[in-house]
Amino acid sequence: MNKKVEYIKGQLNCAESIIASFNKNNGTAIPVALGSGMGTGVTVGSLCGAVNAAVLVIGFLKGRETHLEENKARVLSNELLKDIKTKYNSELCIDLKKSGTSCAEIVAYTYEKLEAILKENKE
Repeated sequence: MNKKVEYIKGQLNCAESIIASFNKNNGTAIPVALGSGMGTGVTVGSLCGAVNAAVLVIGFLKGRETHLEENKARVLSNELLKDIKTKYNSELCIDLKKSGTSCAEIVAYTYEKLEAILKENKE
C-alpha cells in the first residue's frame, strides 16, 4: 500500500482521502469538502470517488480559467482515466466493487497515478 495515502473506512471517503493526502504531501490547500459528495461513485456507483477527486486535483493545478488557454487538465485527466480503465477494466465504482477491488486499493493506485502524471507534467 502507498504510504502517502490512507483510506480508512468510516473516516474520510475515497475522494476526501485523495484530496487530504494530496494536501498533506504537497502543501496544497484544496478544500477536502469538495470530495464529500463524490464517495461511492457520487453516491450512485458512477465514477469512482477516488478517480473523481484525482481529476479535481488535476483541474485545480492544471486547469484553465478561460477558453483562450490550452486545456491541459483535460489531457491529463484522460490519461488518468485510461490508465484506471486499463488496470481495472472500469472506472465506475459499481464495477470496481463487483470485481472485488477494495476502496483502499483503488485509492492507493489512483493516488500513485495522480502523483506520477503530475510529476511527468511539471512546468
